Amino acid sequence: MTVVRRPLAGLARHRPWPLCRQCSGVALDMGSARTRAWVAGRGMILDVPTVTFPGAGAVHPIQRGSIVDTQGTARMLDRLLGHRLPRSARPLVVVTAPVLDGFAYRAEARTAVEVLRPRCVLTVPSARAVALAAGADLSRPLLVMDIGAHLTEVVLLVDGAVFDARRTALGTGDIDDTVPAVRIGEAVADMTASMLRQDSTSLTVDALSRGPLLAGGGALRPEITCHLAGRLHVPLRAVPAPHTAAVRGAAKLLEAAHSHPSTTGTDPPDEHPH
Repeated sequence: MTVVRRPLAGLARHRPWPLCRQCSGVALDMGSARTRAWVAGRGMILDVPTVTFPGAGAVHPIQRGSIVDTQGTARMLDRLLGHRLPRSARPLVVVTAPVLDGFAYRAEARTAVEVLRPRCVLTVPSARAVALAAGADLSRPLLVMDIGAHLTEVVLLVDGAVFDARRTALGTGDIDDTVPAVRIGEAVADMTASMLRQDSTSLTVDALSRGPLLAGGGALRPEITCHLAGRLHVPLRAVPAPHTAAVRGAAKLLEAAHSHPSTTGTDPPDEHPH
């Protein structure tokens, strides 16, 4: 399990995103199992396996929250999106990223996205994207539990920014005879308990009492959610269509960047202007 903590005093101030009313836009959520894309004016256009070469020889360029094959990821994006975007377009691209180990992921993602000839690349923590997709009140502490195929994160958001986070390299794709679903629920409960023990403020308690947001494919697995609810003794709130929440939240940020960049209220973006 990996941990990050950021004291409130160290939270960065928000900065406006670049205005881009005229260019096209793409929101991307690239996980180890599925890659999803939302295109401005067209909506969700992709929800496909994350593989470099389709078929029996499939190679997985993203594994458990890490881009292990940057060039392979670029080839995948070119195959999936190259023919779907106008050749003259220089899109604004918003990419979701894991909260932990996110710096390396963001750097590799920006390199891979170059194949789309972006005008600008912005990244957003997946937990924040989930919260935006749910229309959550970000003025209050919020717990987001994102249970993916091969990576699970529990993130505490304060004023919309990451304050604390835990992760485990375990997800629904690991469920078999040796890894029962209950183990994932136990891992999420244990990460939450660790947050509570180490938080000297009331932020985690406040967020937990509101009811954590559940996202990712694991939110659709009652064998996980029922066990988790029993361990935590709090109401759990699954985001509508939880498996696509991250890309839909990124799409909201994309729309905000196109029209009202000074009022998006996002974390300072990792920008790669061109």
